[in-house]
Amino acid sequence: MNRISAFSAFALMMTSAAAFADTVTVVTSFPRDLTDPFKAAFEAAHPGTTLEVVSRNTNAAVSHLQETRSANTIDLMWASAPDAFEVLKEEELLAKVDVKFEGIPDVIGGYPVHDPDGTYFGFAASGYGIMYNTRYVQANDLPIAREWEDLKRAEYNGHVAMSSPSRSGTTHLTVETVLQGEGWDQGWATWKWISGNMNTVTERSFGVPDAVNSGATGFGIVIDFFGLASKASGFPVELVYPSVTAIVPANIGIIANAPNPEGAKQFVEFLLSPDGQKVLLDPAIMRLPVDPKIYASAPDGFPNPFSEEFAPGAIEFDVDKSGVRYNLVNSLFDVLVTYRLDDLRGAVAAVQKAEAAHADTGNKEAAALIAEARALIEAMPITEAEAQDPAFTQVFTISRAEPGTEVVGRQAEIEQAWDSFAVENYRKAKELADQATAMK
Repeated sequence: MNRISAFSAFALMMTSAAAFADTVTVVTSFPRDLTDPFKAAFEAAHPGTTLEVVSRNTNAAVSHLQETRSANTIDLMWASAPDAFEVLKEEELLAKVDVKFEGIPDVIGGYPVHDPDGTYFGFAASGYGIMYNTRYVQANDLPIAREWEDLKRAEYNGHVAMSSPSRSGTTHLTVETVLQGEGWDQGWATWKWISGNMNTVTERSFGVPDAVNSGATGFGIVIDFFGLASKASGFPVELVYPSVTAIVPANIGIIANAPNPEGAKQFVEFLLSPDGQKVLLDPAIMRLPVDPKIYASAPDGFPNPFSEEFAPGAIEFDVDKSGVRYNLVNSLFDVLVTYRLDDLRGAVAAVQKAEAAHADTGNKEAAALIAEARALIEAMPITEAEAQDPAFTQVFTISRAEPGTEVVGRQAEIEQAWDSFAVENYRKAKELADQATAMK
């Protein structure tokens, strides 16, 4: 190689390295409605720097970072679910970083805004609730569901939608919030009765607000910003926070072996700056800032999690408990609900029909059959103690974050046993409820 070509090769290498250093790569579950405004604002504040956004749902992003540990190309993880960040932290996939910010309190709703060890940082607050289409509710003569308990009632059968927690970190948080707020057995019973009323379980969390916005369904179980952004965009929707909800931060963390750690730190500090926090009030985003000062410029009626009247019954979310059983809860939901939705809906509808038939008959034999059917639907194949046992939960290493994922080994054996349990229980529950309905 002559001196000119050698110099050209060196210059090309240095140019490529400089371009790489000026690119910050973030993997995120957030939609472009959120990422695009932040990308534009960050790049404007840091001329010459490019924010590259890689879109993956939360569980898929965690799996990707686990699988590419030794050849990582990602600088940042950006998502809502704090328990997903706890999984990454436990596996030492997040860097401990000294990030500069001012005016952000240590806690929100009794929950730490940032990881005390400095491996991930809260940039927005999130609540979980029920979004509904006002025109749909009026057209179908339905009352407004304000509590999880409401959505269990027969009148909501066929009018509810949610996404699968294995495909959506925000839905996982919602499921876990009810399990913690109501207790393991009662929480799962609530999810089964609500699920029995569902007309769909979507693969992505975005599918739920889309269905409510369009009037394809009446009620959607969502993270709050879906409802707030849809309302701000002019859709005929409202959002309510049930009594059992949690206020937890949406987070960002720098990957332990990030290619561009300095650029990653700049982006985190931008998110936590007043300019970054104000972007959250963009009508397409409408997320709750973690800087209390920003609410002075929020639109009228915008929820303020720092006010006393905001979700006064919110639980103190236990991220450690959630982190231990993260994959197990997702597997349980998929086996008992997602993949057996038709069986569950059939059993729930049969019970609802039997209860309506005997609302005033006083038939004790029918009542006993209905009670037995209810117990079969609500029964769980494992206890909460088992779900918290690391020796058991560590079996659940395979996530269904991506469609078509094959589950093998001990996890597959356990899930098969759960599936047989669900099929038999739902079958028997429907049979008993049908017997009750046939009685006079």
